[in-house]
Amino acid sequence: MFDSLSEEMQLILMIIGIAVLFVAVSWNTKRNKNKLYHRGKRNFKNNYLAKKKKK
Repeated sequence: MFDSLSEEMQLILMIIGIAVLFVAVSWNTKRNKNKLYHRGKRNFKNNYLAKKKKK
């Protein structure tokens, strides 16, 4: 697939691909941390009861 591209172009594409993956992983990690740290003071019992009342 990449045989038709020059070695320099292959290297550039690999670096861009790795950078995109790094950004995606960083964004996902940040999103997951925000979900965990902003959930009602991290008290399982209170969170459970609040979710139960919503339904």
